Amino acid sequence: MTYWLLVRGRGEKPLDRYIDARQIRTQGSTKRPSVQRGDRAILYAAVWQAIFGVSDVIGDPENDPSRSRWAWSYGLRPIVVVADLNGAPPVEAAGIFPQSLWRHSHIRLTEKQFESARKLIEAAAK
Repeated sequence: MTYWLLVRGRGEKPLDRYIDARQIRTQGSTKRPSVQRGDRAILYAAVWQAIFGVSDVIGDPENDPSRSRWAWSYGLRPIVVVADLNGAPPVEAAGIFPQSLWRHSHIRLTEKQFESARKLIEAAAK
């Protein structure tokens, strides 16, 4: 199993403050991602610089050649989500620094980073 941080939202299209976990079903990528079914992920709100969810990866990457952007996608199943991004922990609190996220849709995490982020998210979601 590999642990990932998945970047959601962008500068031109940030996530809304309120998160509906039912809307989190897939993750897109411009390039073929290394993420695979069975991996675990932390969800990161880019503009907010906050971690807000823990998710299972439930699908292998699939390519949609009809799309010129975000042609790769894979399925997600959220486990826990912070519903209000104002209450989501900053990514740095988990030992992950935003400058490492520049221009990436996902980055690999250590098990320690994943567990730290998971605990912070679970505490904030209560």
